[in-house]
Amino acid sequence: MSENDASGTFWEHLDVLRGVLLRSLAVVALLAVVAFCFKETLFAVVLAPRSSDFITFRLLGTEPFAVSLMNTGLTEQFMIHMKVAAYAGLLFASPYIIYELFRFVSPALYRVERKRTVQVVGASVTMFLLGTLVNYFLIFPLTVRFLGTYQVSADVTNMLTLQSYMDTLIGMSLVMGVVFELPVVSWMLSRFGILDGKVMRQYRRHAVVAILAVSAIITPTADAFTMLIVALPIWLLYEVSILIVRKGRATPIE
Repeated sequence: MSENDASGTFWEHLDVLRGVLLRSLAVVALLAVVAFCFKETLFAVVLAPRSSDFITFRLLGTEPFAVSLMNTGLTEQFMIHMKVAAYAGLLFASPYIIYELFRFVSPALYRVERKRTVQVVGASVTMFLLGTLVNYFLIFPLTVRFLGTYQVSADVTNMLTLQSYMDTLIGMSLVMGVVFELPVVSWMLSRFGILDGKVMRQYRRHAVVAILAVSAIITPTADAFTMLIVALPIWLLYEVSILIVRKGRATPIE
């Protein structure tokens, strides 16, 4: 059966899907191996936000600092190397994976549905990547600087583990990636008639309080400046979502 043929039995479609998944896994594995081989470059990027040499701190004119990391497990560094390489492989392979999945489902979609699917998927991927970039260049560095240099006493030295650093970076990247999907989700809800721009404007003050609460959770620091830095892009996303919902409600479904 042709992969572009919408007809066929369940098992034929399942066999095509198996091919899609195998090709996607092969590309992820290949790119992960490439990332694994470029260890110095990979971790130069990953570990850059822990010192004042990072571009964000240079632009802000931050005083010199450096957060030292330590390893406490025999296999920890090797396993983290593999994990980071796998995440990098998945990230770089994501456009190909999306292409393969779209090619699998597109024969069953009408022309208008294909167009909408491309729009939604493209916007979702773009916003997720934008969220991870905002986290990497802004939110995570400020969090590392505050928590990594915070001391209750000069007699207590911070000894941060590489595992803790990586878990925080990956976790915050995923959270910010999901948060940045707000405009896309708002647009979809408006198309289904669930969400209205008027309601979003009416509850804007409530939304600001919720945004501040989410920002406090994302950045567990007592630094009000850092929390506001996190809250600002989320608030902008909310305002953009209002405009998108208003336009979405005004535009008829084709």
